[in-house]
Formats: sequence, structure tokens, C-alpha cells
Amino acid sequence: MKAERPRREPTIALINIVFLMLIFFMAAATLAPPLDGALKLVRTADLEGRAPTDALVVHADGRLAYRGAAVADAAAYMAQVGPEEIVRIVPDAALPAPDLIRLGEALRRAGARRVVMVTERGLP
Repeated sequence: MKAERPRREPTIALINIVFLMLIFFMAAATLAPPLDGALKLVRTADLEGRAPTDALVVHADGRLAYRGAAVADAAAYMAQVGPEEIVRIVPDAALPAPDLIRLGEALRRAGARRVVMVTERGLP
């Protein structure tokens, strides 16, 4: 009489399939489509909502406004609101990026600990 061998389970095949699925999902998660060249990241002109009342609005020509009133510069804004942990700014999409960066730096120098840009998606 022959001794009957126990039948082996196909665990190696299952491990190979799981490993291949893991590699596939890792590769799929790291690939991202390129950004469209015509993509506009910030749009405030056609908003249906309003900017938060505590936000500093920056127009395309660099004018600053807070609660509907004109503000001279970042230091004047910080003097008006006092020391703030977080300063929110709502920039116009046509505002040049270097101007926006300079404004953020000026707000930090004037006492803001953190400067946050509010975009169309972030408004309620």
C-alpha cells in the first residue's frame, strides 16, 4: 500500500497574485496626470459666495481691502487687526505670484505667524 501524500494548498500562487496586486496599486498611486497648461488655480471673480469677513482681499492691481475698506499695506492691516495667529488672504487670480509672495512676507514681518490663502474651493 502506498502512503497517500497530503495535498498541498496553492499558497505560493496566492502570494504571487497578492504581491503583483500590491505592485500594481503602488505604481498606479504614484502616477499622476500632468497639469493642463490652461489650468487656472485661483478664481475669485465669479464667486457666488463672499470672502470670509476676517480675510484680507488682494485685488489684481495690488490694492488691499479689509471688510470693504481700503488698507494701505500689510503693516497697516496688522495694526488694525492686532497680532494674529493665522492671517487669511483672498487673492485675485490675476495678481502676479511675486506680488502675492511679497505680501505674505510683509504680513509675516508685521506679526502674522501663519499666512493662509483662501481659494474658491475653500470658501463656504
